[in-house]
Amino acid sequence: MEFDTTIFWDALTSQEYLDGAVLSLVLAAAAQILAVIIGFVVALGRVSKRRIPRGIAAVYVWFFRAIPTLLVLLLIWNAGPQLFPALREDWFSPFLAGLIGLAVVEAAYMAEIIRSALLSVDEGQALAARALGLTPAKVMRKVLVPQAIRVALPPTGNEFIAMIKYTSLASVISLRELLTTAQVGVSVTFRYAEYYVAALVYYLVIVSVVMALQAMLERRYRWVSRTPRTWRPGRTASSALAPNAPAPKEVSA
Repeated sequence: MEFDTTIFWDALTSQEYLDGAVLSLVLAAAAQILAVIIGFVVALGRVSKRRIPRGIAAVYVWFFRAIPTLLVLLLIWNAGPQLFPALREDWFSPFLAGLIGLAVVEAAYMAEIIRSALLSVDEGQALAARALGLTPAKVMRKVLVPQAIRVALPPTGNEFIAMIKYTSLASVISLRELLTTAQVGVSVTFRYAEYYVAALVYYLVIVSVVMALQAMLERRYRWVSRTPRTWRPGRTASSALAPNAPAPKEVSA
């Protein structure tokens, strides 16, 4: 059996694949945003000087880093309605279950990223800001967070790319995302190569666009000071600043 380009092209350009790709991207973006918010709160607990918040945050990170994401999704979708009757209503959709499951697991990883970023900022920055009369909230918002973003941005971008791929796990809770769309086509035609390769192309395009946006954001937060060229023996300070300027003549005694 050969690769059928017609089936591949029909799947690649179908509305079902486009809807599945959009749903995967929306779910990944929403889950990542929610994970950043939860992770920021957990990170504050991790760096707190009080024992109770620090202990609760540590347990949260330990728990959700220890269990598989797939198991969390199954617990929320299948065991949740069994334990909480309110989840049996129509409002509890596979999208919402996937959003909660992916967000709470990713928040544990984002908490460690944000914690490391906050600790990378020199303590003197906060002390200087407090000496200027800034409140702790303003110190965090205007001094610590802007500097921590620069450190946290690259790993956060990597986590978002991973999140896009983790949305495929939502296929087990009946969410019709990109991979589920490909599996539906395979179950009908048994053309594995064509339908899976079409999904692969969508993932490659989405991740490539995200990587380009990540590179743009990293350049936006890159603080680089322009310095003169390295001084070499035989060059004066003025020639180092102006490489094309003629060297001064030596004055004989």
